[in-house]
Amino acid sequence: MNEKLTMAKALNRGLRRALQADPKVLLAGEDIGKLGGVFRITEGLQAEFGENRVVDSPLAESGIIGTAVGLCMRGYRPVVEIQFDGFVFPGFAQIVSQVAKMHMRTGGRQKMPMVIRIPFGGGIGAVEHHSESPEAYFAHTPGLKVVSCANPNDAYWMIQQAIGSDDPVVFLEPKRRYQQKGEVNFTDRPAPMHQASIVRHGSDATLLAYGPMVKTCLDAAAVAAEEGTDLEVVDLRTISPIDWVTVISSVRRTRRAIVVHEAPLTLGLGAEIAAKLTEELFYVMESPVLRVAGFDMPYPPARVESEYLPSVDRILDTVDTSLAY
Repeated sequence: MNEKLTMAKALNRGLRRALQADPKVLLAGEDIGKLGGVFRITEGLQAEFGENRVVDSPLAESGIIGTAVGLCMRGYRPVVEIQFDGFVFPGFAQIVSQVAKMHMRTGGRQKMPMVIRIPFGGGIGAVEHHSESPEAYFAHTPGLKVVSCANPNDAYWMIQQAIGSDDPVVFLEPKRRYQQKGEVNFTDRPAPMHQASIVRHGSDATLLAYGPMVKTCLDAAAVAAEEGTDLEVVDLRTISPIDWVTVISSVRRTRRAIVVHEAPLTLGLGAEIAAKLTEELFYVMESPVLRVAGFDMPYPPARVESEYLPSVDRILDTVDTSLAY
């Protein structure tokens, strides 16, 4: 059965299904109950499942994460919402010092089946601390899984897969795509959570992206096709671990790669991908791996964010540079 939903509604359906399937699943976060969250992702869930399972927490990210650690120890599967990406940093110590390390610290005896939902990225005209891309911090932390959905179908299935994981998962939601609509297939078996997806096949170069930049890359590929350039687009979906099999296979065929992300360029995910592809395909690629990213600066005021974010034009300029080698 298929239904066309926004990403926001798909996440809501996925959370509802997880709550129905397992009484040990519970949600917590600022304003997620009666209000349904700033982006209404949890709308109606407190009314359906009660205040003990959909909890309006205090405005204290460290407390939210720390409480979830205790809930994991008591056998629960907490799903906590960080209201905006820039708000995660007060809870950062809990995530990297406790959540990521507990399983190894206890010799595998204590699992951390926790999901940390973070709306991330820019493009919504927000004020400071509301448009960050903190994924590299978490991908660099052993013990955490980091994923990002880019369409409603993945949003619906991946949130359930994350909740079912015994490892802690940082679940990055591209907030500017919340109202993007797409078909959700409620019956077919979903792809594994840690598997990339080729969302557009091509032969001239591979665009590698995740989260909000997948649509931008697809738009760029459509424009490039009108100009006679055939671009492949890979939605990474999983940032830690990266699905190297799919990534390397794609670039081996196209022999060119451009990595696109909103986060600042230096030491971003693109740097790791470029290094790995260079190690594996040095004698195959026709040009160096190139990157299109945010600039190395704090996220700018909303009125100029379009100059900061990777755009179709910036991607196509970089494709031209790659093809010129």
